[in-house]
Amino acid sequence: MRRHAIVIIGGGPAGLAAAASAAEHGEKDLLILERDRELGGILNQCIHNGFGLHTFQEELTGSEYAARYIEKVRQLGIPCLTDTMVLDISPEKVVTAVSPSEGLFQIQAEAVILAMGCRERPRGALNLPGYRPAGIFTAGTAQRLVNVEGRMPGREVVILGSGDIGLIMARRMTLEGANVKVVAELMPYSGGLKRNIVQCLEDYGIPLKLSHTVVDIHGKERLTGVTLARVDGSGRPIPGTEEEYSCDTLLLSVGLIPENELSKSAGVALSPLTSGPVVDESFQTSTEGIFACGNVLHVHDLVDFVSEEAAGAGRHAVEYIRRKRGENPPCPDRPVLEIVPGEGVRYTVPSVLHMAQMDDSLKIRFRVRNVYKNCYVTVSAGERQLLRRKKQILAPGEMEEAVIRREMLDEALPAESVTVRIEEV
Repeated sequence: MRRHAIVIIGGGPAGLAAAASAAEHGEKDLLILERDRELGGILNQCIHNGFGLHTFQEELTGSEYAARYIEKVRQLGIPCLTDTMVLDISPEKVVTAVSPSEGLFQIQAEAVILAMGCRERPRGALNLPGYRPAGIFTAGTAQRLVNVEGRMPGREVVILGSGDIGLIMARRMTLEGANVKVVAELMPYSGGLKRNIVQCLEDYGIPLKLSHTVVDIHGKERLTGVTLARVDGSGRPIPGTEEEYSCDTLLLSVGLIPENELSKSAGVALSPLTSGPVVDESFQTSTEGIFACGNVLHVHDLVDFVSEEAAGAGRHAVEYIRRKRGENPPCPDRPVLEIVPGEGVRYTVPSVLHMAQMDDSLKIRFRVRNVYKNCYVTVSAGERQLLRRKKQILAPGEMEEAVIRREMLDEALPAESVTVRIEEV
């Protein structure tokens, strides 16, 4: 049985930032476990720019952004085991992993940071009709084929779903010579960032059909076309609105799911809204000593926010270890509040607030349920309003944040919960 103070599961942007933060806060006994052959995670196949504006105040490609953190981890001397698959994490923080070089081995950790990222929702989750011909890919798979392996999935393309990966691949396929005929979106609004709608679709004249979905797939051996139809408010196709598009490729950008199989084995409670762990202000899950950050916690729109969140998880993991060792004083007895998504808010991160461990301020990240214009974001504790901020527009595709201060929350006690809601004018 090996022993390490902190084991980080995942060597993508979240894992790298968490490890770097833990090292910078004084913990040297760290280990990163990464299942791929290289560190960097999904950023290695993201050759488009738009990364790093918040973190580095400059525009980088995804691979450049990853390289900055990989270099930082190397300079800090943090050991990494790549090509290593974690098989299990116990509630007692015993990590079981396997690799070609190390074989099967176990690590007893004082703290574990979950940073496994997320995966794409496949065709099997959509119940699309038709045969299963060649030519149907998730957008991320197509991105890897084009950017890493140098292979074109096809030449006549339809994209289902307007998530950021789908929007980016509409532009990427166009630049590689493909004809992207349409992007169809089931919802009445896009799931991607506004800047990606403009830069990836509008700038290239690619139509976006909202409230549309694929109702038929043509072809048996190879995809020959798809049928789109408008849907009603319940997502059901409206008869008589069908349109046929000939194509040899269908890319699916229909949502991302946090990778939480390991979280379940560790006894971590998962949120039914995000499919990620329920965490407190320290990014600690319901299992003591196990922390979560990045897309395994909830799907982010900007990697800069992933790094910021992960840095917090790394710092709090170090503080947790020091309290367990007796190096830091134990937390005083203070109230524990629930953070509740109110009207118009789909979910919040964190979901629990321990007043004893709260910093001077707390950043609550959340997503809204619909598109709202000229509205207010309000945060309240009991009957006391902590924050009220006007917003010109809010959309589900863009993550929002609200910052509350501890001194204001102290004045609102006793309160059992903090509520984030949207007020329409």
